[in-house]
Amino acid sequence: MNEEVELYLEDAEDLMEKAVVHLEKELSGIRAGKANPAILQSLKVEYYGAETPLTQVANVGTSDARTITVQPWEKKMIDPIERAIRNSGLGLNPQNNGEIIRIIIPMLTEDRRRDLVKQARNEGESARVAVRSIRKNTNEEFKKMQKDGMSEDAQKDAEDAVQKLTDRFIRKIDELLTAKEKDILTV
Repeated sequence: MNEEVELYLEDAEDLMEKAVVHLEKELSGIRAGKANPAILQSLKVEYYGAETPLTQVANVGTSDARTITVQPWEKKMIDPIERAIRNSGLGLNPQNNGEIIRIIIPMLTEDRRRDLVKQARNEGESARVAVRSIRKNTNEEFKKMQKDGMSEDAQKDAEDAVQKLTDRFIRKIDELLTAKEKDILTV
């Protein structure tokens, strides 16, 4: 394969990898009934008049399998952090003792587990669509290259290479989804 084809394949691989990384981030935000600090990852807190990521104003961790702890670096941040958690739409009820905020993760109902699996599958399908779109755009570039003088065999080889890349990333997405579904459905 020529150098230009290799560059397109590398770009396609980079973009597909970004789609998988995005999926991983989205899946980490879906809580599975276990304490996972990642569910607070996207939370913003009012800090000196600016919306600031929670992780920049507090330590977030777990003290046991069902409790997330948030320890603000400044005591005056307890109320804004607690308010941000309550208003986040995650359905969490923070409690504080004046120094540390504790969030007890409730057990999930069967209906809620099914909803979370559906949400995870939707995220997975979005990632698959992104990967297929990258494949389509890359193949269109190869067709343009064939019109500009690339041999038909070289174009077919390039399309086969991008298909193998697509298959690899779709498998990766499926593996991530299977692991997340197992995590959600495990009581």
